Amino acid sequence: MPDTGKLYPTTADTQKSPDSTTHPAEAGNAGELHQTNPDAPVMTTAQGVPVSDDQNTLRGGERGPALMEDFHFREKIFHFDHERIPERVVHARGYGAHGYFECTEAIPELTRAGLFQEAGKKTPAFVRFSTVAGNKGSFDVARDVRGFAVKLYTEEGNWDLVGNNIPVFFIQDPIKFPDLVHSVKAAPDRGFPQAQSAHDNFWDFISLMPESMHMIMWTMSDRAIPRSFRFMEGFGVHTFRFVNERGESHFVKFHWKPKLGLQSVVWDEAVKINGADPDFHRRDLWDAIRAGDFPEWELGIQVFDDEFADKFDFDVLDATKLIPEEECPIRVVGRLVLDRTVDNFFAETEQVAFCTQNIVPGIDFTNDPLLQGRNFSYLDTQTKRLGGPNFTHIPINAPKCPFHHFQQDGHMAMHNPTGRANYEPNSWSQGGPRPDPEKGLRSYGEELEGTKRRLRPESFADHYSQARQFYLSQTPIEQDHIANGLTFELSKCVVEDIRLRVLGHLRVIDEDLASKVADGLGHDLPEPAKPAREPVDLKTSDKLSILKNGPDSFKGRKLGILVTDGMDKTVYDALVKAVEAEGGMVEVVAPKVGGVTTSSGEKLKANQKIDGGPSVLYDAVALVVSEEGAKQLAEMLPGKQFVADAFGHGKFIASTPEAAPLFDASGVNETDDGMMTLKAASDAPAFIKVCRAVRFWDRMA
Repeated sequence: MPDTGKLYPTTADTQKSPDSTTHPAEAGNAGELHQTNPDAPVMTTAQGVPVSDDQNTLRGGERGPALMEDFHFREKIFHFDHERIPERVVHARGYGAHGYFECTEAIPELTRAGLFQEAGKKTPAFVRFSTVAGNKGSFDVARDVRGFAVKLYTEEGNWDLVGNNIPVFFIQDPIKFPDLVHSVKAAPDRGFPQAQSAHDNFWDFISLMPESMHMIMWTMSDRAIPRSFRFMEGFGVHTFRFVNERGESHFVKFHWKPKLGLQSVVWDEAVKINGADPDFHRRDLWDAIRAGDFPEWELGIQVFDDEFADKFDFDVLDATKLIPEEECPIRVVGRLVLDRTVDNFFAETEQVAFCTQNIVPGIDFTNDPLLQGRNFSYLDTQTKRLGGPNFTHIPINAPKCPFHHFQQDGHMAMHNPTGRANYEPNSWSQGGPRPDPEKGLRSYGEELEGTKRRLRPESFADHYSQARQFYLSQTPIEQDHIANGLTFELSKCVVEDIRLRVLGHLRVIDEDLASKVADGLGHDLPEPAKPAREPVDLKTSDKLSILKNGPDSFKGRKLGILVTDGMDKTVYDALVKAVEAEGGMVEVVAPKVGGVTTSSGEKLKANQKIDGGPSVLYDAVALVVSEEGAKQLAEMLPGKQFVADAFGHGKFIASTPEAAPLFDASGVNETDDGMMTLKAASDAPAFIKVCRAVRFWDRMA
């Protein structure tokens, strides 16, 4: 080796060198490049000792061995070796954001909970969205239930409303939860499939659990492949109680309604999105918040009493059932706004610990068995994941109100009682906190009776009526999607008996549905399953359909504009203006990521290269191309796929007249009302107005 006269380059060298390469780093919202900041704080060890060199280990001689006394190196590697904690058994892949809940209608007559006592009162919130089945490294747009967990940092403690984007669940009793999760996860002998339910184990379990049939209708529908977290509903799932200051109780169900409306993708689209951008939902939420387009949901409640509950043939404590909004209308009492991304994904999104047991005065549990089981399971899970009972000391989990108790010690304790007293009752004058019968949480005094037995109530026995109601409440397009979803999933089951058992259940739900799936699988229909209780015909509910509750604007959606050299910038500018006026976003796709040169000689930057920005990433597309550019795209597979997929997925498509060769090459030889030619810039607003419907379903009928 040449004699350089010194050891390897140090941190100081890299900071001072005038020829050093700049490093990309996100600064604020801009994400611009910048040189090393001379005003940056001095790096230290975790003990606060200043670090002189973070590039090289301490060595005995220029080429000698590393020295054990290098405590900075050992601390750094030690922490790195331990920086992964066990991932969640379910809901492992999640994404979170900060925001607030604002009460829009005070309801003191229903609950004493402080956050509902005054209209306009704001409560800090943290929300984590997630898939259920996949691991942390799986993809976003899996066919799966989505977790919708809200932590509200109230002035009376933390309230965790831990729900899903589907209002019902697979099982009625929590003792079956390990079996459900084991069945849907990767098979233990082979370690696959990942993040999907299309396999024998899951459908074997489901086919033997008739109570799951209602949930299956939801998970095989478009509800399980949402376009975005911002376009899906959230539900508390269970029946809870409101308790007012007088101790009076009402049953309550919680609903989060997206202000942007409901929207999902189609299955072929979902598969391609996962290939093009496995972080599609994460990126969408991040981009929206960073752009100031803050996602918002209304909090709606269904409130009812025992007399109303007793009118139903089903039990309101059964988590596989819902109360249709037509039977018990939604009352909007607040709104949830997400306005800040996390500062550190691990510290916040990964370490946030939700527990259904976390309620505040004015909220109480019911005897829903699944809820009772969750109250036990979540606390146990968080203790395991986060290393001990002190996970509430982690900032993302800590209350923002004062807290006082005698809990002490344990792994990673950040707070301990001060003074002599660490027990209660005690007689010391400075004896620490005391219970308060008036301010404290008081459980509702429900009368209980009955013998101690393992049983399932008769009132839980109807497993098919609401499954049929859900299916019949869908539009014909949505019904086809459910049938196609079932057909695809069951086609992945190797064991024929499993497929036939499911078909037997489908016959009880709807004969037409069963016939569609059987035909798709190539099976004759088996005998119908024998229900524990004969189903009844319930009124259909429009609120159960996505397409009947879609958006009324293009707000929050994204238009992908495919451009080439020589394109008409006036048409492009008009599209951007029309989209922004609607509250939407634009992304430019070009043959090269460097962008294009317009017909007027201007340079237009691109956001995506054509093979990295397929049309599945956008809610609608526009082709603003030159005649020569269209011919070049027609010779490129990604160019042809961009158009073919947009057409096949029912996207609204606008194009300048020069795009004709690209349509021909893509096999799109017909036009319909979902396609528009942009002959001039003045045509752009009309196209974006049409895009409010999000998708041209007639093309897919």
